[in-house]
Amino acid sequence: MYANASSTNSAHPTASTSRSAWESPGSAAFDLRSDVVTTPTAAMLTAISQTTLLDDVFLEDPTTTSLENLVSSLTGHPAALLVLSGTMGNQVALRTHLGAPPHAVLCDARSHIIQYEAGGVASLCGALVQPIVPANGKYITAEEVRRHAVVSDDVHACPTRIISLENTLNGTIMPLAEVREIAAWARQHGIIVHMDGARLWEAVVAGAGSLQDYCKEVDSLSLCFSKGLGAPIGSIIVGSEKFIKRARWIRKSIGGGLRQAGVVAAPARVAVEETYLSGKLKQSHLNAKKIAKIWQDLGGKMMYPVDTNMVWLNLSPHGVETNKFITLAEQYGLRVMGERLVVHYQISKEAIARLEQLFTDVLTGKAGDAKKSTVNIDPDDMKLPHVEWAYR
Repeated sequence: MYANASSTNSAHPTASTSRSAWESPGSAAFDLRSDVVTTPTAAMLTAISQTTLLDDVFLEDPTTTSLENLVSSLTGHPAALLVLSGTMGNQVALRTHLGAPPHAVLCDARSHIIQYEAGGVASLCGALVQPIVPANGKYITAEEVRRHAVVSDDVHACPTRIISLENTLNGTIMPLAEVREIAAWARQHGIIVHMDGARLWEAVVAGAGSLQDYCKEVDSLSLCFSKGLGAPIGSIIVGSEKFIKRARWIRKSIGGGLRQAGVVAAPARVAVEETYLSGKLKQSHLNAKKIAKIWQDLGGKMMYPVDTNMVWLNLSPHGVETNKFITLAEQYGLRVMGERLVVHYQISKEAIARLEQLFTDVLTGKAGDAKKSTVNIDPDDMKLPHVEWAYR
């Protein structure tokens, strides 16, 4: 997708080659494509250099076990399992829960498990996906779940075995009350509830509920250490001890068993402590609201309200094409994928100042002094896949 990224380095401030790339955010400070683009910190590098190097497949690595125990404690679930990515976490969790077909997974039509995990629900689980397009444009509701879930034992039906929720989705919070209502109904009908909580940290920081409040409503949950928190790699899944024992088996079957897992677990723990527990995510939310206000004060329209760290601009009413917006952003030394701006904790004050110039240029035609005359990119290589806003 980013084949031409190397050709635009001159447009983005980077760390000096004379010092370690771990010492400062570098170009991440101007990159609003996603919260996975954060630069791992020097503290994470130190943690890697000082980690234990024992075998996690043999359950011998204390650094990995300590991280799993920490997350288990934070979420209130009995056990946890380190995995390499959010996709692996979701797919391992779903496969662990499911037995033999016929079975189906009900979820939001925009959710990660259906749009961004390479069809893993079908290929790894043999499951039908039952997508719901939320009528409110924000999150699926308990009423929609009741209407769309298949609880019939008719031979023609494919019964819903799992309801997979995502929180946040497109930066939007699924309220705790809605999760509770869905979970209560699911329990009454023997349906498992999984949550893709890659960005659940954001909902918690926004005050939607505590981590344990959300987690106690679901049978399993995935959390990401890379999105938002800034670790170089890694996610984790939580659930019952029985669930995690089987999940470890499923993880091994798809090549996810890690030997010296401490090199992944150590920086992940730093990310939890440095970014989440120390409160750095809150500033991301404040910055997102500030960016949205700048856009709206200039007359710009929004696609979604700002709940957490994502700002969704609505370009269409202003006659602005996505490719044009991406190119203009590059001219201001900013990297974007289109309408969605993801405000991670390393976004700089200078980036926000450049965004104000960009927005002014887009909406009024007045160029700012940070604008470069030309950039060498193909915006089609940068563009966010359409599914993010296909159901607006």
